[in-house]
Amino acid sequence: MAVTHIGVDVARPRPGNLSLHYFLTGRTSDLRMPTVTAPVRSDELWRHTCFEAFVRASPGAAYCELNFAPSMQWAAYQFSGYRSGMRVASEISAPRVEVQSNDGCYQLHAALELDRLPGLPGDAVWRLGLAAVIEEAGGRKSYWALAHPPGKPDFHHSDCFAQELAAAWRP
Repeated sequence: MAVTHIGVDVARPRPGNLSLHYFLTGRTSDLRMPTVTAPVRSDELWRHTCFEAFVRASPGAAYCELNFAPSMQWAAYQFSGYRSGMRVASEISAPRVEVQSNDGCYQLHAALELDRLPGLPGDAVWRLGLAAVIEEAGGRKSYWALAHPPGKPDFHHSDCFAQELAAAWRP
């Protein structure tokens, strides 16, 4: 396996903001990484190497899915419940995405403003599911998450929302 470790640093600098810093270690030269392009909204990023975050207010069934590709393409979707009521989360403006890579480490940082997203109040506790799909040069994929439900990988499953993020402090 090309990747030996994936980590994510999460911050909530303001009530409606989210900062995600993904980093992976391993043989990055063995990964299928697309060419870096302009950061544009795009669908089906999860089919290849992609870093993901699932965010919901606690308690609550509605959630947001965020996808970030090494190409700097991104996507945001809103769900009313488990894999239901999916729509493009057009209220979310383009995130600030930065990528860095060297022989043994790859990093992607994304900062977003989620304060206009319905169902995700900035003053609420958020539950996060943090995940990644990693594709190797030969086409082999691995699925990484803080927690997996039994069976095949399913990042939308409630078991995956394993990280609690306290409400941001208001001055």
